Formats: sequence, C-alpha cells, structure tokens
Amino acid sequence: MRGGRTYVLAAALLGAAALLTIAGVGDRSGFPDWQAFVLGVVQGATELLPVSSSGHLVLVPWLGDWTYLEQHDDFNHTFDVALHLGTMLAVGGYFWHDLVAMVRAFVRTLRTRRLETPDERLAWIVLVATIPAGIIGLALEDTITAHLGEPWQIAILLAVFAGLLWLVDRRPATREAHELSLKEGLAVGFAQALALAPGVSRSGITISAGRLFRLDRDAAARLSFLLLVPTVLGAVLLKGLQDVVLGDLPAGWKGPFLVGVLSAWGTGLLAIEWLLGYVRQHTYGLFVVYRLVAAAIIVLLIVTGARAATF
Repeated sequence: MRGGRTYVLAAALLGAAALLTIAGVGDRSGFPDWQAFVLGVVQGATELLPVSSSGHLVLVPWLGDWTYLEQHDDFNHTFDVALHLGTMLAVGGYFWHDLVAMVRAFVRTLRTRRLETPDERLAWIVLVATIPAGIIGLALEDTITAHLGEPWQIAILLAVFAGLLWLVDRRPATREAHELSLKEGLAVGFAQALALAPGVSRSGITISAGRLFRLDRDAAARLSFLLLVPTVLGAVLLKGLQDVVLGDLPAGWKGPFLVGVLSAWGTGLLAIEWLLGYVRQHTYGLFVVYRLVAAAIIVLLIVTGARAATF
C-alpha cells in the first residue's frame, strides 16, 4: 500500500475519527473525544518521526492542562493500548508485503539453518534487535514510569539525542539494512531500549543507530519502521491482556479507544509516506532543529513559571 492509496485510506480513517468526535460518540466527562483525537494524531505522527511520541504524549496534556489521563491510570492504560495499536496498524499495512516476505524468510531459515537472502538476513536482524527492548521494558517498566517522563527530563533528552542524531547523520551512507551483522542488529536493539525513557524517541534512536552503522537515510528509516511492528505488537498484546482482557475496563472506554485508534492509524500512514519521501532528498536536520526548539520552549515555560517542571 503506497502512494495514492495511502492518502485515500489515511483520509478515510481521519475522516471517520473526526465524524465520531463531532458526534460525541462515547464522549466522556473530563476526557472528551476531541482530546482523544488530538492525542491520536500526535501519536501517529511522533511515533514514526524521530521526535519522541511518549514525550509528546506527556507534553501535549501538560501544555493543555489536561489532567484526566494522569489522574485515571486505568483509563490511561487502556487508551495507551489504543494509540499504539493505531500506529502498529499503520506500519503493518504500509509494509505488509515486506513483513510477509520476512516471515516467510524467517521460517525458511529454520529449515535450512542458513542466512542467504536479504530477506532472511533482515528477518533475523529485526528479531535480535527486538529482544533487548522487550526484556528491559518488562524488567524496568515500573521504575521508568515512576522516575521518568517529567517535562524537564523530556526537554533534556530531546536536546541530547538531537545532538546525537545530528552527529551520526553526517556519516557516509554505504550499506543497506540487510547488510548489518547480527551483532550490529543487537546493538540497534539496545539503542531502541533507550527509548523507554520519554524524550529519547524510538524511531529517532533506531535511525541514529542505523546511521551510525552507515545505513543510508531511507534504509535507516525503513529499519526503524520494521522494528516497530514486533516491539509494539508485544507491548499491545501484553498490555491488552493485562489491562483490557483481564482488567476491569473503565466505563466509557469505547469511544475514545476507537477515535484514538483511527486517528493514530491515519496519521501514522501519512507520517510514513512523508518521511520516506523526505529523507530521500534531505538530511535529518529538520528533526534536529525541531527537537532543540521544542526543548528550548519547554525550558522557557518552566523558567518563566508558565508551566510547572513536573506533570
């Protein structure tokens, strides 16, 4: 699914989300559908661009003084599943043929016990790169939730990893993603684990790691997108089981859940299409500047007392 079909589907998804929002389907006191729509759009764009979705999902409510999700953990967990499901559907649909080819290649390697084709190598690179984030995320989830994610911390991480992206993006591009070794793939996975801290950016740090290993800009972005599917799928399944299937769903979850999924899905498709077209002709410098400006604005708001340093 590329080009024109992507725009048509994205428009349909965003249109459906907007109609549900206007109709107030499942609207809930304290967390109306329009906030769910905004956060879905934010998730769809920032999960796939190297600017930190988890950071923006803190910063937007912080700026708007939306406190409902922060004060209602059960609802927040359910809604978080919806947003990540939306971006996973966007990546899964856009790269469907690539993903099917990789799964077939992976199964083939189990039979032949060799890595011969680009798809076979890429399948194993994605597999080993997924492992660190999964293990570290399970082990440190409570610690990360308790100690990271404040606006002042997000500002620091946005700036620091903007600098890293700028440095590695200056390296020459000599390789495709399937040319990485499994050790390099594992290193990309450990880099991805850093994105558990809001402000780092999962796509940003994996793109940075890819550029460090001399992937061209398009290949680094594609590898980052492909890594999202197993990483987010695992998180969605785990959180979905814990918070949706086995948990007690909060009243009024269906409307915001559906609006969040649709808006994140539609915006995610647009973000993928735009980023891949953009980096074929430009550097990642635009995102470096954006991160630095965002960090400066956060600091300015805190220093002037317009917003508190914590949320």
